Amino acid sequence: MNGWKQGNGYDEMRTQIDKLWQEVKSLKEMQALQTVCLRGIKAHRKCYLVSEQAKHYHEANEDCIAQGGTLAIPRDINQNDELTDYIKRSSPASNDFWIGITDIVKEGQYVDVNSLPVTFFHWDRSKREPTGGKRESCVALSLAAQGKWHDEVCRCQKNYICEYLIP
Repeated sequence: MNGWKQGNGYDEMRTQIDKLWQEVKSLKEMQALQTVCLRGIKAHRKCYLVSEQAKHYHEANEDCIAQGGTLAIPRDINQNDELTDYIKRSSPASNDFWIGITDIVKEGQYVDVNSLPVTFFHWDRSKREPTGGKRESCVALSLAAQGKWHDEVCRCQKNYICEYLIP
């Protein structure tokens, strides 16, 4: 036992070590988030980062999750406008971007990537969106339509925007 006596002293030291590991983990997460915020944009207690390459919807969502975020979910017109402006500055050559909204589970019932009902919509009504029926179940934000949304086949390759909550 190398001179350590099991009991209260050992348990207390174990607890302190566990707390230190939690602090280190938390600091690493904050550092990663700050790196994302420096590369992307910070708005509304969130950081947003546009992807470098196009992927289909589910790959895009998995990529955001692997980096500690989700596909971006604009909750109101201000967030949607911020995202649109940021995309115009960072990726003007691309047109459509996946956001974290689908009606995959039930046609016409849009939910975010956390399966919560969506209350804000910004459909491109000039094109009668959403138009896809069961075939088009994933939502994209369009630069060509000034940030308005349309539904699309989830297997299409598009750039995407990840969002990260700032603790």
